Amino acid sequence: MAEGGSAAPVVIAVAITGSVPRKADNPALPVTVAEQVESSQEAFEAGATLCHIHVRNDDESPSSDPDRFAAVQEGLRKHCPGMIVQFSTGGRGRDPSARGLSLQHRPDMASLSTGSVNFPTIVYENPAALVTDLATQMQRHGVRPEIEIFDLSHLHGARRLIEAGLMDERPHVQFVMGVQNAMPADEHLLDLLLAECRRVLPRATWTAAGIGRNQAVVMDWALARGADAVRTGLEDNIRISRDRLAASNAELVRLAAESVARHGRRTASPAEARAALGLAA
Repeated sequence: MAEGGSAAPVVIAVAITGSVPRKADNPALPVTVAEQVESSQEAFEAGATLCHIHVRNDDESPSSDPDRFAAVQEGLRKHCPGMIVQFSTGGRGRDPSARGLSLQHRPDMASLSTGSVNFPTIVYENPAALVTDLATQMQRHGVRPEIEIFDLSHLHGARRLIEAGLMDERPHVQFVMGVQNAMPADEHLLDLLLAECRRVLPRATWTAAGIGRNQAVVMDWALARGADAVRTGLEDNIRISRDRLAASNAELVRLAAESVARHGRRTASPAEARAALGLAA
């Protein structure tokens, strides 16, 4: 893992859509396949080298349709050469049995939550059997997991997957902070989580995502601690300030790139991003 203050490159991940925001919240939210490809290309040109993808039905509700995932992936591979394609296997609004259907299309990466957690209005359920099934599918299809950490125990869930032979010793870990009813965006908590990650998953790469108004501050905390990547995008935050909506995913990426530069780092090229996260060029 990179150490704080080094000139090591930083992967900028952009979560373009998610499962919660709607166009009524921010008209710039990309929902259709064409909108998602266009928004991802703009973000790529602004410096993002990893794209985290959810897809939506025509009514904007969350979808698990593998054909929609495949269409977005095809567009990214055409228009964003080298960009890391990461599918979501997250659960809000999706049938658990369908959450892994898109993995057959062999994206570079996929998100994997290793435990359940309270969200604002639901319990985000990730029972052990489902976690094992998703990890097994990722391994079968050659998809690298990004482990989503909503609670300290989820680090130990990742360790169990390694011990079961379902994941290698170098996962990519993302601490998710600021979801209501889950882990608060607290700098002290990030230090605790990072220390436990280094103890339990010593070879992991890592990043942290701040939700809503926490996006920028969590990014700064992560960069100050030598994070391998940062995350931004309209999935997590639809605003630049209380009074102004973000114009695009690309605008949020440009702000992330400015944060990277302020910390004496530089944005990773697609090849550097792939090398950092253990992916083929």
